Amino acid sequence: MSELHWKTAISEVGPNKVMVRGYPVDQLIGKISFSQAIYLVLKGEMPSEEVGKLMDAIFVSSVDHGASPPSVLTARTVASTGAEMNSAVAAGVQAISRYHGGAIEEGMKLFIDINNRVKDTEKPLDDVVLSVLEEMKAKKKRASGFGHRFHTQDPRTKRLFELAGELGLAGVHVAAARAVEKGLKQVTGKHLPINVDGAIAALLCDLEIPPEIGNAFFIISRMAGLVAHVHEEKTRMRPMRKIHPTDFEYDGPSERKL
Repeated sequence: MSELHWKTAISEVGPNKVMVRGYPVDQLIGKISFSQAIYLVLKGEMPSEEVGKLMDAIFVSSVDHGASPPSVLTARTVASTGAEMNSAVAAGVQAISRYHGGAIEEGMKLFIDINNRVKDTEKPLDDVVLSVLEEMKAKKKRASGFGHRFHTQDPRTKRLFELAGELGLAGVHVAAARAVEKGLKQVTGKHLPINVDGAIAALLCDLEIPPEIGNAFFIISRMAGLVAHVHEEKTRMRPMRKIHPTDFEYDGPSERKL
């Protein structure tokens, strides 16, 4: 066997057969959702119907958030130069980092740390949270996944947590997120609501997703929105325009209900 030989446990392709984590893809088509397929390829096992529904909700919650986020402005700017779709979308993805869309991984690590301390010390959750937040304050570290430049109560967080409760999937990490929200009020004197990144972080922890791939859930979701913005830029706007980050208005359909 060659010294360059290596192994993968993700997929196998042969003549007339494509398998992902041991499942023939043609047998999955029409039987599982895209979100279930994502869970399968990432975790290696087929999720329950309940987990699939929550995964769907997580992806829907972050599909787009207006024209002003850095990733959208970056993607539109590159698109305005005449760059191909893949280049413009890739540029938008490159703008997703610590301060924009990158809060999920850090939030997950925070919630995991809190619950590990609860187990190790056997202290009440609220006491552990206050201790952790005081430590963070002393180090001038912010709690990722809390506060929002627009929302005083992120509507996406409320619905995600409601759904997780309905599906029986809200666990100790959702409890930790709620405790941090309450603790931040005591430690900082400010109301810093759980934003959608914080909510997703808590839910992914309860789904036992590794924090190292937490931000991928934002990227996967936001890719669809970036494609829409790039296409609109290419088909509706003039090339090489000056793109103002805030001086724009929405002229799409008025609010609709399902």
